[in-house]
Amino acid sequence: MKYAIIGCGRISPNHIAAALDNDLDIVALCDTKEPKMDKAIERHELPTSTEKYLDYKEMLKNEKPELVAICTESGKHGQIALDCIDAGSNLIIEKPIALSLEEADMIIEKAKEKNIKVSACHQNRFNKSVQKIREAVEANRFGRLMHGAAHIRWSRGQDYYIQAPWRGTWEQDGGALMNQCIHNIDLLRWMMGDEITEVVGMTDNLIHGYIDAEDLGLALVKFKNGSYGIIEGTTNIYPKNLEETLYIFGEQGTVKAGGKSVNLIEEWQFADNIDNPEEVKEKYHENPPNVYGFGHTPLYADVIDAIKNDREPYVNAVDGRNALELVLAIYKSAAEGKSIKLPLDKCSTLDFKGRFNR
Repeated sequence: MKYAIIGCGRISPNHIAAALDNDLDIVALCDTKEPKMDKAIERHELPTSTEKYLDYKEMLKNEKPELVAICTESGKHGQIALDCIDAGSNLIIEKPIALSLEEADMIIEKAKEKNIKVSACHQNRFNKSVQKIREAVEANRFGRLMHGAAHIRWSRGQDYYIQAPWRGTWEQDGGALMNQCIHNIDLLRWMMGDEITEVVGMTDNLIHGYIDAEDLGLALVKFKNGSYGIIEGTTNIYPKNLEETLYIFGEQGTVKAGGKSVNLIEEWQFADNIDNPEEVKEKYHENPPNVYGFGHTPLYADVIDAIKNDREPYVNAVDGRNALELVLAIYKSAAEGKSIKLPLDKCSTLDFKGRFNR
């Protein structure tokens, strides 16, 4: 299967490695800076004949890849995705799927119309720990879900933002919730029943005065099934990343996943006693080298299978929209100082431009 990647920045090595792991034919790389493509070719020992493009439209026209990964600045995801769908390419879109609900809806509609498979790259859904928790949710082992909590306690300094000036801007990124925390926000929404009725949020920029968006976000979420969610996301932790944790509390079960990217099960208690908590903790334990985890390779395998068998990917465009909608609802609640009812039809990071101007 012919594969190409658009954007050769910080996350691209995970995508290229996943493409190689799944025996994809990497026909082209695209970036606005040629040295980044050269570095990627060298790092992954790709053939020196691998095509390099500065213009993704030219790449789509010439190479006609069956599968494209979009790994550019977040604010460009939407338009590039629409152009790829028009060109007939299936997609893996780095999170977030877009920065506006309007663009996310256009991606969903156009992909459906042209029978193109689109996956939002929420790779943590493929963590062994997360899959085990999901299995328990689907088997109703928790009984009535009461509340869940997503904590993302990370650190990002000025060097991180200088490295890529689009980070932290409302036009191309958003803040901690949209960039660093959206993976765990996605997991919380997915585990707790997906459908949300109401969100109350507060956001602030406490110590990152050089970026436009928030470095702290706190929210309460009310799900349609009567359960609740708590979100705490920050990039202010001293001196380095502390943890990313997900808690699920049900009438008959308590689970905590932790580690660098919710890749460890740290608490596993169920009234049915059908498995040994210590064995579960040991078996579903992964130790990735960084916060990106090991999920890209199985996500790619799933998307390839979805294309071959004409089915929806395990993590599809609607899932990507759901995660985006929740972050935007928190932003909207914080900006307006009131609770926000879901679903949201229209909202964009651009709606919050100037929010933290001092």
